[in-house]
Amino acid sequence: MFSGDTFKNIRVYWLAFVAYWGIILFGYDTGIAGGVVSQPYFETSFGLVNADGSINKSKDTEVSSNVVSVLQAGAFFGALGSAPISAWLGRRLTLIGFTIIFVIGAILTTVAGGSRGIAYIYGGRVISGLGIGGISAVAPTYVSECSPKNVRGRITGCFQIMVAIGVMISYFINLGVGLHMANSPNVWRIPFGFQLVPAGLMCLGLCTVKESPRWLASKGYVAEAIANLAYLRREPYDSDEVRREFAEIEAAIREEQEARKGLGLKEAFLGKGNFVRFVIAFVIFLLQQWSGQNSVGYYAPQIFSSIGYSGTTNSLLASGIYGIVKVVATALFVFFFVESLGRKASLFISAMGMGITFFIIGTILKTHPVVTPLAGQSAPPPSPSSKGMAAMLYIYVCFYSMGWGPLPWVYVADIFPTRTRHYGLAVGSGSQWLWNFVVAKVTPTLETDLGFKLFMMFATINIGGMAVFSLFLPETKGRSLEEMDIIFGSVSAESREVFIERALDHSEVKSQPSIDKQI
Repeated sequence: MFSGDTFKNIRVYWLAFVAYWGIILFGYDTGIAGGVVSQPYFETSFGLVNADGSINKSKDTEVSSNVVSVLQAGAFFGALGSAPISAWLGRRLTLIGFTIIFVIGAILTTVAGGSRGIAYIYGGRVISGLGIGGISAVAPTYVSECSPKNVRGRITGCFQIMVAIGVMISYFINLGVGLHMANSPNVWRIPFGFQLVPAGLMCLGLCTVKESPRWLASKGYVAEAIANLAYLRREPYDSDEVRREFAEIEAAIREEQEARKGLGLKEAFLGKGNFVRFVIAFVIFLLQQWSGQNSVGYYAPQIFSSIGYSGTTNSLLASGIYGIVKVVATALFVFFFVESLGRKASLFISAMGMGITFFIIGTILKTHPVVTPLAGQSAPPPSPSSKGMAAMLYIYVCFYSMGWGPLPWVYVADIFPTRTRHYGLAVGSGSQWLWNFVVAKVTPTLETDLGFKLFMMFATINIGGMAVFSLFLPETKGRSLEEMDIIFGSVSAESREVFIERALDHSEVKSQPSIDKQI
């Protein structure tokens, strides 16, 4: 795990660590709402309880789905709007801007309550969503463009580790306030207010990192691009490694400029070898969102209640354990297997494993239905069948974490050239948030109406859709970003080599004797 390459690329790891604080926000924000709205004090404070003390089920379902899903609605627009902004301002400044937007939304959700009703939470979640959507699109682009190809999958895959850490933290904060502050506004103010911590750390950290060399080169800032590339690689500016990598970057940019001179957005999306990449970016996230993970992740307390973990403490504790398993499984895969197993095999095994575990859960729930305790009765301990279904959920998230969790972000960041990568990530992230919104909105209703059939539905999608789709994807493991044009047919291998040799022959590296003073 900690080879010489790890320390050689320590500046790239630091850059990813900083950029991915925003992804902790992504995970935290998606995990926190389901636990907050399930707290009895929240339900009482926001009018979700009938006069006789029972929960107004239809209103509770509506508010739950709205609080969770409006974040995704804002994120969808933030992700799509991030593409032109990051192309204009650069990756680093764009991330700072979207983080500030997020902070405004987090403050609104934190101060809700009393005369400031549920509308403050809805409004704050939408604004936070704009920030999260932009961050989720730009951060993987930024990290991918700064990472060397031999560790790019591992570093880019840290995205999902950070998502999992954010979700896990949200579960335990909900558990903590549910146990120790259950009868105060802190059940939502502490969980929503905590968002400001990673947001502040990210803003400070972004002041310590460099702009993407690939973005700088695409804008003609050659000297600064070479300086930043040498800094990130911890090499002299005129080393063979830096000269070769920058020549590849320049060659790819010059090819794109020559082939698409005078052409606009239409060519970027529909040009040779491009359209299929945008289709992959859209479909891979559509399938990821319908894998069942987000339904479990957003509504973990409710899902665990549906399989027999009755009572707030039981369901929140089971959710917290689920979060821990997800973090550990994701970290093991990203650090030890992502660069050895390959993208296709990982996605296929992951989808099959998820489908099988969901079929098992659905079968157990069908044959051993859960008996819900009556109002006023204490929650019984989970039955053996409930424990078996919980174990299957923990195994399920291990399979998710070894493929369909981290790899869609890695794969989409892999396949686009510099000039269209921000559009590709924006489309992928927009698709992710669009279907994220749909899944978050319909899950409470599906869970109520379908019962065990919900798990059967997700199992069918896992095996019939995701496993089959993964078999048709080109393998990208160990290939440089500039080689993707060859894989997708935008340019021939022979033509690319000519461009690289030309870039090496006419490289401006030799004419920059002052650059080493900047490093």
